[in-house]
Amino acid sequence: MEHAHGSLELVLLGILACTFVYSLLTNAIAKTIITLPIVFMSVGYVSSHSLEIMAEPEVLDAGKRLIAEITLVLVLFSDASRVRLDELRRNFQFPTRMLIIGMPLSLVLGIAVVYGMSPHNGFAMALLTAAVLAPTDAALGQTVVSSPDVPDRLSQTINVESGLNDGLVLPFVLLGAILASAGMNDAQTDGLATSAILQIVLGPLVGIAFGWGFAKAMDLAQNRGLMAEAAGGVAFLVVAFATFISAEIVGGNGFIAAFVAGMTFGHTFKNNIHFIGEFMEGVGQLLTMLAFLIFGALMLPDALAHMNWKAIVVALLFLTVVRILPIWVSLLGTGLPLREKLFLGWFGPRGLASILFTMIMVDEFDFPGEQELLACVSMTVFLSIILHGVSAAPLSKWIGRTAK
Repeated sequence: MEHAHGSLELVLLGILACTFVYSLLTNAIAKTIITLPIVFMSVGYVSSHSLEIMAEPEVLDAGKRLIAEITLVLVLFSDASRVRLDELRRNFQFPTRMLIIGMPLSLVLGIAVVYGMSPHNGFAMALLTAAVLAPTDAALGQTVVSSPDVPDRLSQTINVESGLNDGLVLPFVLLGAILASAGMNDAQTDGLATSAILQIVLGPLVGIAFGWGFAKAMDLAQNRGLMAEAAGGVAFLVVAFATFISAEIVGGNGFIAAFVAGMTFGHTFKNNIHFIGEFMEGVGQLLTMLAFLIFGALMLPDALAHMNWKAIVVALLFLTVVRILPIWVSLLGTGLPLREKLFLGWFGPRGLASILFTMIMVDEFDFPGEQELLACVSMTVFLSIILHGVSAAPLSKWIGRTAK
C-alpha cells in the first residue's frame, strides 16, 4: 500500500512537471499546431493507467465531480458577465443570430442525428446528447480568437458565441437528463416534474437577485474608495459560489443561477469588470488544464473501450453538418461572404462545457445508454481537440489573406 502511495505521488509529480514545462514554453507552443487541450489530454491519457491502479475509485470520482463543478460555475459566471447585453443588441448581430437561430437549429438537427442512429435509447437520450454537444469552446480555437490575421468581426463572434451558448443550452441538458432518468424502469418519478420546474425557475431568480445585489454593493464600495482593486478577484469568487450554493439550497439549479447571475452582474456593474478576465486568465487556465487532464485520464480511456462506428459517425456529423449547416442558415442575409460563414461554422469546437456537462450529468443521474453517451461525447471532443487544434493556425492565415 505504501509503495502504491509513493508511485501515485510520482505520477502526480510527473503531471506537475509537464504543467511547468508547458508554462515555460507557452509562447513557443502558441506558434505551433499544438494547443493546451492537446497537451493536457495527452498527459492525462498517458497517466490514466497508473491513476486507475493506484488511486481509490471513490476519491477519483469525488475529485472529478468537485473540479467539474468549480470549473463550470466559474466559466458560466465569467463568460456571461463579460458580455454586456446592450452591446450584444447593438454590435453583435452575428453571434446573436448564431445563438438565437443557429443553436436551436443545431439542437434539432443533433437530436435527429442521434435518435436516427440509436432510436432504442429514446428521444430523451437524443436530446441530452445533442444538448451536451451543442456548446462550443473558445479555448480549443484560442489561436483563431487571438490571431491578428482573423478579422475582428469573426474573432469577436466566436468569442461571444462560445461565452453564452453553454449557459443557454444548460436547461436543455438538464431537461434531457431528467427525462432520460425518468425513463428508467425502476426510476422514482414522484415529484420529478415539480423538481424540474423549480430548478429551472428558481435558478434564474436567485441568479438575478445575487447578480444585481452584489454588483450594486461592489459599485458602491468602489465609488467610495472602500474596496481595493486587487479584491475584485476574491469578490468574483464569492459572488459565483454564493449564487450556486444559495440556488441549490432553495431547490433551484446552481449552474443556471451562476450563468444568469453573471449576465445580471455584467449588465448592472458600472465600474471596470477587468478583474474577472484577469482572474480567469490565471486560475481559469489552471482549471481548464485540470478538466482536459481529467478528460484524458478518466473519460477518454473508458469511452475508447466502448467505442463503435456509431459514435465516430455521430462525432463527425456534429463537428460538420450539425454545426456548419445551422450556422450558415443563421447568417443568411447578413452580407458575410460564404467563406466567412463556413469559417464561423467550422470553428465551433466542442470541449470544456461538453466535458463538464457530461461528468456532472453522469454522476448526478442514472439513464439508459450511458456508455453510448460517454463514447459519443468523448469521441466528439477528442476529434475536435485534434482537428480544430491542427486547423486553427493555417485557416486563420487563409481567412486573413482572403479578407484583404
